[in-house]
Amino acid sequence: MRRGYVLIITLLISSLACGFISTATPVTTHTSLPTQAISTKGPTDTPGVEAVASQTPTTEVTTSSTPEEPTKTPYPTSVLDAQLTNEINLIQTQVIEERGLQPKHPVPMVLLSPDQLRQNVISDYMTDHTDEDISDEVLEDSLLGLLDPGFDLSTLEINLQSEQIAGYYDSETSEMFVVQGQGFQGPERLVYSHEYTHVLQDQNYDIEHGLKYNDDTCEADSEYCGAIDALIEGDATVSEFIWLYYYATSQDKDQVDAFSNSLKTPIFDSAPAFMQDDLLFPYNQGSTFVMHFMNNGGWSAVDAVYHNPPVSTEQILHPTLYPSDTPVPVDLPDLITTLGDGWREVTHNQMGEWYTYLILARGINANARLDDTTAQAAAAGWGGDEYLILHNDATNASAFVMKTVWDTTNDASEFASGLEKYASTRFGVTATQQGDTLSWSYSGGYSSLYLSGDTTIWIITPDSTTAQTITGLVQP
Repeated sequence: MRRGYVLIITLLISSLACGFISTATPVTTHTSLPTQAISTKGPTDTPGVEAVASQTPTTEVTTSSTPEEPTKTPYPTSVLDAQLTNEINLIQTQVIEERGLQPKHPVPMVLLSPDQLRQNVISDYMTDHTDEDISDEVLEDSLLGLLDPGFDLSTLEINLQSEQIAGYYDSETSEMFVVQGQGFQGPERLVYSHEYTHVLQDQNYDIEHGLKYNDDTCEADSEYCGAIDALIEGDATVSEFIWLYYYATSQDKDQVDAFSNSLKTPIFDSAPAFMQDDLLFPYNQGSTFVMHFMNNGGWSAVDAVYHNPPVSTEQILHPTLYPSDTPVPVDLPDLITTLGDGWREVTHNQMGEWYTYLILARGINANARLDDTTAQAAAAGWGGDEYLILHNDATNASAFVMKTVWDTTNDASEFASGLEKYASTRFGVTATQQGDTLSWSYSGGYSSLYLSGDTTIWIITPDSTTAQTITGLVQP
């Protein structure tokens, strides 16, 4: 499952050059956003022009914590020509003016050839993803109905992250990597305004350590990281649209339009449906979340959110629930001891409203997908959850259990109704009702859904015996 700790992502609209980050002179900030600058988008809509960005944000720069030692050697810094330096400094000044955050120090830029940059992408991906990690991720996503078993995820990830890549920020070395010879026209200038916003965010709020948006946190709480990712990317997306409206020249805008109209992204277009939506989530839904605060207090209201950050994708999807509606703690018991030898824990995390929606609406089986309205209603009212993925390497058997507490009994019933429709199509059999439990016995597996009050428990196992064992431990 992809949540905030993928090193680099390729976004739908660009993959353009970033550059040397130098300190600029602060000027007066804008306090309002033009209504033409950004629109509210649904789960499948396309965001504005973006850049290849580090999904693990930049390293800390404040003096409140001690930076960790880099895990790899920085590249030699490249020297920019005077014209590019002046253009970059101007954009930085403009972003500082409209965003109202002050830079603390420059970030060096490294120019690489396209082949060198792609090789960096591959090297970083393979360093962060062992063969077992990739295999387990495919196992999880296929068990949830999001991927076919045996899907070649690593090839797709590398190609996706390299598609039209022109630059990225490396948080481990605090360097910006850019393809040599890339032009610096309207699209690149717009992208740079987005990327420089990330630098200002990090230097003022210490994203990795202050906001705790890092690998360790994301492995333990992907819901929190999904929310933080949406905050910082939504912030930068709104910022780039303001830059486009207030500062871009007519030539910039013409070039952005021409680029957008001619852009082709065959790798992204070939990616599974859930992956496409998940990659766009922090930009689409994140910008809507940020706009909620912009419309009720400008950038100062957005800055206040960083001091009390969102903690769930539910809050991102429903800004009015922030900050009071926090996830209900849900605990699952130890299952490995009871299941016996050979079983291991693959994943132990939170699904959240967003991924609950993706499972119901963006699965690999297009016939089983619920329409957006039904899927969104089924996932709404999420209160908190915990899920486990288990696997037996000796028998190649897998098990999934997710316990969810909903805001109301009606919310729990609505989810159960949606899941019944989805599961009956996905598994190819009609559900059997016995008391509070629906079950599906199908070729190659068994699934059940328990509903009681405001709680649901969804189980997928290789057989009914394993399901009954898990049910006895998990049900209240």
